[in-house]
Formats: sequence, structure tokens, C-alpha cells
Amino acid sequence: MPIGFKIHPRTRTVDAATVEKFKAIAVANISDSMSRMVHAGPRLRPMHGGGVLCGVALTVRTRPGDNLMVHAALNRAKPGDVLVIDAGGDLTNALMGELMLGHAQQIGVAGVVLNGAVRDLGWIRANTLPVFAAGVTHRGPYKDGPGEMNVPIALDGMVIAPGDLIVGDDDGVVCVPFDQVEAVYAAANAKQQGEAKTMAAIRAGTVDRSWVERALEKAGCEGL
Repeated sequence: MPIGFKIHPRTRTVDAATVEKFKAIAVANISDSMSRMVHAGPRLRPMHGGGVLCGVALTVRTRPGDNLMVHAALNRAKPGDVLVIDAGGDLTNALMGELMLGHAQQIGVAGVVLNGAVRDLGWIRANTLPVFAAGVTHRGPYKDGPGEMNVPIALDGMVIAPGDLIVGDDDGVVCVPFDQVEAVYAAANAKQQGEAKTMAAIRAGTVDRSWVERALEKAGCEGL
């Protein structure tokens, strides 16, 4: 059996109720609640017309420029899955375009995160299927393999295991590990509620910014 060319089973997934409640939480608040240590890199930008990405990771590792294993993942994806594809960040060939993404949308895939390039940007922008990618090129892919499905991957240092929770919005993408979803949700939701109170105070003109002066004084800033 060739090494690096295998479809593995996915043995666990975040449940649908957890996915649903995370849809209301901003990626920035999730990130802050995870000590600002988890990110998928600033190159992975939303390409779609707008909308939140939230679903369960179906991971793919593929040779740069080749999308055979991405097609294999599409054949096995379940509604609510997010295809998270590590193509090495290579932008030479687009690994997904209108036809594959249209099929993904039709079968209920929650979105795509591709550390590589897409094409048919006009179609992506005109549709609500969440697509995050590192770039765009018209040049198409090869379909020879190798690749692996349902293995741990890393996008700019962010490790994603099959079945983890993936959340994305205009600020980017974050992965919440399977065994941390409840703790992260509690912290991120509390932070989001706190920010809502701060915004209300800003609008009312009653926000307290005295903490800035205290921080300056504590740090020994001169000229206060």
C-alpha cells in the first residue's frame, strides 16, 4: 500500500446542537477565548458572498495541484461537514471551482476551507456556500493523487483533527478541538455578551475608559 494515499474512517464528530449554538459566536471571540493561540493564517480569506461557516471537519491532505482526494471526500461528505483541505498553500492550480462547489452545496456541505487556490470566483461570490481559500487562479488541477482523508492536518500551525468544529466569518477561520467545544463555547459566549454591554455603553456615551490611564500609570508611562 502506498504511503500517504489512504481514506481513513472518521471516528467522532461534534454534535449538531453544538454546531448550531456556535453559529452566533464571532470568530474573534472564539479566538480570544482560546488565548489567541489558534489561527489558520491571514491568507485564508472568505471568497463567498457572505455568511457564517460552522460545521464538522472532514479533513483532506493532498499533493499540491491535485484534487483526486478532494473528489473522494465529496463522495463521502455528510450534510453539515466542512471540507478542510491542506494543499500546502500552493496557488499554482485551483483545486475547486463552480462544479465541485455546486455539488458540495447540493449535498448539504456546510462549507470549504482550502489552503490552496479556487477558481470560478464569480460563482463563489454570487452564492452563499462559505468558501475560504488562500487564492484564486484559472489553471485547473490534476487528478492523480496521492492524498489522505480524515487525518490530522495543520494550516499555518492550526491543527485540525477529523470531527473538530470549524467556524469562519469575515475575520477568518478557527478550529475548536472536539474535546474543548463546551469550555470554549462558555468562555466565548460570556465574552460576546460582555462586548455587547460595552457596545451599548459606547452608544449611550457612558463607556468607562479609565482602565487605559490605569494601565499607562502601572507601566510607568511619563507625561500623564
